[in-house]
Amino acid sequence: MHDRPDRPDRPDGGPGRADRPVIVITGATNGIGRLAALELARRGARLGIVARSRAKADVLRHEIEETAPGTPVDVFLADLSLLGEVRRAGQEIAARCLRIDVLINNAGLHAFSQRITGEGLAEMTAVNYLAPWVLTDTLRDTVVASAPARIVTVASEASRRSGGVVPARDLTLTDGYTRRESSRLYGRTKLMDVMFSQELARRLAGTGVTANCCDPGFNTSGLGRELPFSGPLEKILNRLGVGDPRRGAGIVVRLATDPAYADVTGGYFSVRNGDPLECPEPGRDAGVQRELWERTAALLEAR
Repeated sequence: MHDRPDRPDRPDGGPGRADRPVIVITGATNGIGRLAALELARRGARLGIVARSRAKADVLRHEIEETAPGTPVDVFLADLSLLGEVRRAGQEIAARCLRIDVLINNAGLHAFSQRITGEGLAEMTAVNYLAPWVLTDTLRDTVVASAPARIVTVASEASRRSGGVVPARDLTLTDGYTRRESSRLYGRTKLMDVMFSQELARRLAGTGVTANCCDPGFNTSGLGRELPFSGPLEKILNRLGVGDPRRGAGIVVRLATDPAYADVTGGYFSVRNGDPLECPEPGRDAGVQRELWERTAALLEAR
């Protein structure tokens, strides 16, 4: 299900509907995704917002209208923990958007205890890794037909603390874990994101579509929403100037729009000045990345 606001072109002489770059983004109703969406609107994009909550999407749409009046915004509702909903949302986006210039896989979740989705998968694995894989796969033909185009996936420095990836085990692992253990498992899903992005870049070679990912740094916005002390901690860190989410949003916007990245693909970039990073070991090997891709494809086909 999606909303289609019929809005006029910008009255201030800005780009009309047909001239705007079309950017689809997940996780835009809060955190760095919200700030990125507002900045992309300022830059004249037409936005496709994938959101779980209609109420939050409506708030964001109001903010976008105040920030960049006349910005066309399409909202596609989906629970990203359920891959069937992700696939359905992708099909709706493809039907609505004849062109997609940029796809931003930004939504993420740090769950402090294990939760199993209705499809029998670990929620953190489903939201952080499998949902971007499915959405990208569903929209791939549209993005390729729109070339030159870009795919940006938000990973994390936490990928360096993952303890590695064993695709045959980790894709379907649903064992319980403690709050302390959650950081390693979160990092594992983010390592999968880096591996996915780099393998995707190889598979898109020659199409005119680039695939890059980034480490957005530590961001206080939405910090540990499941922790009882997250609100007061976020306020303290904000007063200290620690974890400014504008920096994280900035690297996402740069990868989506900066001409300097137009022909760059397969990269993993730091929030610190956009410097290139290496994929953490042991996920750096192209053979391991290919194995993760193939096992993911097989898992999704079987389901």
